[in-house]
Amino acid sequence: MPYVSTEAPVTTGALASAPPASPADESLSPGRPGYRRMSLGLFAAGVAAFALLYSTQALLPAVSADFGVTAGQASWTVSAATGALALFVLPLSALSERFGRRTLMTVSLTVAVVVGLLVPFAPNLEWLIALRAVQGAALAGLPASAMAYLAEEVRPRALVGAIGLFVAGNSIGGMSGRIVAGWVSQLWGWRAGLAAVGLIALVCAVAFRVLLPKARHFTPGTLDPRALARTVGRHLADPLLRRLYAIGALFMTVFGAVYTAIGYRLVEAPFNLPQGVIGSIFLVYLVGTLSSAAAGKLVERLGRRGALYLAVGTTAAGLLLSLTDSLAAVLLGLVLITAGFFAGHAVASSAVSRTAKTGRAQASALYQSAYYVGSSVGGTLGAVAFHTGGWGATVGLGLLAVLGVVSVTLYGTHAARVEERALAAAGR
Repeated sequence: MPYVSTEAPVTTGALASAPPASPADESLSPGRPGYRRMSLGLFAAGVAAFALLYSTQALLPAVSADFGVTAGQASWTVSAATGALALFVLPLSALSERFGRRTLMTVSLTVAVVVGLLVPFAPNLEWLIALRAVQGAALAGLPASAMAYLAEEVRPRALVGAIGLFVAGNSIGGMSGRIVAGWVSQLWGWRAGLAAVGLIALVCAVAFRVLLPKARHFTPGTLDPRALARTVGRHLADPLLRRLYAIGALFMTVFGAVYTAIGYRLVEAPFNLPQGVIGSIFLVYLVGTLSSAAAGKLVERLGRRGALYLAVGTTAAGLLLSLTDSLAAVLLGLVLITAGFFAGHAVASSAVSRTAKTGRAQASALYQSAYYVGSSVGGTLGAVAFHTGGWGATVGLGLLAVLGVVSVTLYGTHAARVEERALAAAGR
């Protein structure tokens, strides 16, 4: 899933020293040369990256049947990719400070696409998982670098729109990759489905490289592991940031569990849906795009905690509704789960940028790490739960994660009140 933020990320090093925009500079903005090419290039990169990242998720029942493995074993083809991305996103974001955003994004996409074209030829599940892990590690170089590139090259007043288009590419890539893979798999098998996604990503990667303008405001920095470690340490020592990281991971645990196991449920009785139709279920992601865009207004009306409680309640309602054997009810449940997840994710991720006063890129990278750890854990445990106890067990896992979000948010509310009382007492 894509990183969603309502604020521009700020990094130490090159980004922190980027010159302010002025009418005389060469910053990109709508109507100026290069802006449209930049927007389309990063949109194409987002489509390629997230089509590849989740390409096997809609195909898990077919992978299980072909290799004769359980849902939990097959789910590692998704979890290995997201787990590797979580592991490598922080170090690769630091490398972009030294070698440049455009260069790192190009290398990341190139490696990921090459691996994507090899994935359909994996002789067994072990090789498939290993290739997917390499692919996820390569893709870790894209999100933070793209955000930093935009913050450096785009005028501040045009930044939100530029980031929005990149995030749209993430969402469309994640959705279209699953849909294309599902329908092609129904006709020619899961290997052909993965090959189709790989070819789409290849076209998008070429378009990215041709369209994206060279960076004009990037200044290479030096790699200082000790400074990076200090910045990361400060973020991890911040109680509010730790809670936000936990919330992102728990929300993604729900989402990963549901969308990893849903294919297995729908391919079985009483639904018996074909692979292509199951892949099309991911059109529900469009609901998430709308709910994440509405998260800012929810925070204005309800406050951050109120918006989180609403997101949690919506997600829990969707989980419970999905327990019925009515296809319409299951689809409505997925709509509610998706809407609640994306709203909660948008609230938590944007709060990270507001909370971190320095080293915001590293703070965001840590959030992405926690987020994709949640995806890996949720995907694997959700599939294991389904294999062990059916859809009810997967829903139970999701409800436990939802309860975790509620607990973390309640604890944050209590901590804030204690701090307010302490400050009031000190003031007296």
